[in-house]
Amino acid sequence: MDLNTYIRDVLNYPKEGVVFKDITPLLKDARALDYAANALLDLVKNCKVDKVVGMESRGFFFAPILARELNAGFVPVRKPGKLPSKIISETYHLEYGTDTLEIHADSIIKGDKVLIHDDVLATGGTAEAVCKLVEKLGGEIVQCNFLLELDFLKGNKKLQGYEISSLLHY
Repeated sequence: MDLNTYIRDVLNYPKEGVVFKDITPLLKDARALDYAANALLDLVKNCKVDKVVGMESRGFFFAPILARELNAGFVPVRKPGKLPSKIISETYHLEYGTDTLEIHADSIIKGDKVLIHDDVLATGGTAEAVCKLVEKLGGEIVQCNFLLELDFLKGNKKLQGYEISSLLHY
């Protein structure tokens, strides 16, 4: 199955000059969704995983599916103020400004083998911040796993030293 046919380009979203890669056509097709989930699992099949970390919000589509299939826990990483218990946070730089992500302080224990999943690897800032959060809690990152990677933005440079796997490349 060619998953590229389920990725829609949306011009000038969220701002002028950007070509947004919309994955909702893939999500609404049961066969494509199942195929993508299994293909993402194949990327990590040889790794022991205790926790799958998914980033708000599109990382929440596949991360729980991966966690279930890997017999692992799912850990959400959220924007500030969304998690109800004790958290740790990481602030990171965007193209224009900064943003912050939070994780429950008790979500990962020292030595947990962690798969980090998000829908898109773009500039790498979000994934890098999540790696720092996981490592602050003592987790060992086995892979950073993405549905698609925007190669021209070189986000993989911020993730040097980590195994990176992506199903689709643009």
